Amino acid sequence: MYPAELVKPMREDLTKVGFEELHTAQAVDEVLEKKGTTLLVINSVCGCAAANARPGARMSLQNDKKPDHIVTVFAGVDKEAVDAARGHMLPFPPSSPSMALFKDGELVHVLERHHIEGRAAELIAENLKDAYNANC
Repeated sequence: MYPAELVKPMREDLTKVGFEELHTAQAVDEVLEKKGTTLLVINSVCGCAAANARPGARMSLQNDKKPDHIVTVFAGVDKEAVDAARGHMLPFPPSSPSMALFKDGELVHVLERHHIEGRAAELIAENLKDAYNANC
């Protein structure tokens, strides 16, 4: 587990733009059962989360169509919540950072670490915007 003071600014990268943090499996299950669309970001301490994933997720919200709910769990911190989130993302293997868009509880779009690592935040944002435009 990472110390709270280490991950605080990494959490705030998303919460300051409206992402809700989920810390339990029950919270993950409840939000993913809601009607509408939900973007779930599995946050991480790695460099590609800082340079690509979090900025891409933030930029993606600058779009006419957006998810109804935006939530995040933190790998290496919120173990129970991350395990539940990954369970909803099957058959995709666990990876962090990663992002998933759900519509009415069904998984409709996934960005795994290999889609994030080495890609510009702008490209990640465009990928997510395309998913929003198709599903939101």
